[in-house]
Amino acid sequence: MSTSSKKLFTSGEFAALCNVKKQTLFHYDEIGLLSPEVKKENGYRYYSYYQYGLFSVIEMLKQLKMPLQEIKYYLQTKSPQQLMELLTVKSLEINQQIEDLQRLQTMIQTKHKQTRDALQTDYSQITMEYMLQERLLISKKILHCTDPAFLEAISVFHSCLKEMKVDSGHPIGGMIRRKEVLEGDYDNYYYLYNRLETIPTQTITYVKAAGLYVIGYHIGRETTIDQTYAKLLNYIQKEDLKLGNWTYEEYILDEISVNGIDHYVTKIVIEVREK
Repeated sequence: MSTSSKKLFTSGEFAALCNVKKQTLFHYDEIGLLSPEVKKENGYRYYSYYQYGLFSVIEMLKQLKMPLQEIKYYLQTKSPQQLMELLTVKSLEINQQIEDLQRLQTMIQTKHKQTRDALQTDYSQITMEYMLQERLLISKKILHCTDPAFLEAISVFHSCLKEMKVDSGHPIGGMIRRKEVLEGDYDNYYYLYNRLETIPTQTITYVKAAGLYVIGYHIGRETTIDQTYAKLLNYIQKEDLKLGNWTYEEYILDEISVNGIDHYVTKIVIEVREK
């Protein structure tokens, strides 16, 4: 079929067909990516319908984050084998993006549920609940560590969560030993922890035991948290319970949802046993 017998489109018509501005076509022509099939002496440019398929390929590769110069090189050197290799690589990249988006969706849903539950909670109440076993990822020991050591520990812990791709949106909390609770040393964490929804392979995790826990809430700065602990320990004594090995602290409302540390809400979960 000769060029004269083909249906040709003006730049404006072809731009409308491709749903882009004419300037996009001019740019593609300037860099040698997609040039009009016909350029007349009077300056008019014409595209053929088969070039719409070529434009669609360019747009698909752009959506796959492929730079224009790489697209140009591919189109100049393309072969069926190259196409298969390119699509295989891009398919793997898309699968990774889907996995990352699914993980982000899980984090959003977890944060949403956590905030909703926090708004429905009576912070003045102390309760005792039976809690199921949970798996926790824990940091290295940070008891009595220096500020630089604490910074390193939390940095390594965050990196570990990211590398293992197990951060599902739960807040990072602190574990306090029975000894420190009894001594009133409430800000001296033994470990940092994060609750796990999925358990990564070949990873050592801590098991938070199933059993009875006393739960209370502290509003505001840590400097007054001893008052909340006093109420919790008094409750445990009145209920004739024995303090367990671990206490777990985590923010359920923090800077992401409230303005200022005076409005933070800390959930305190104390392991207890019947005497």
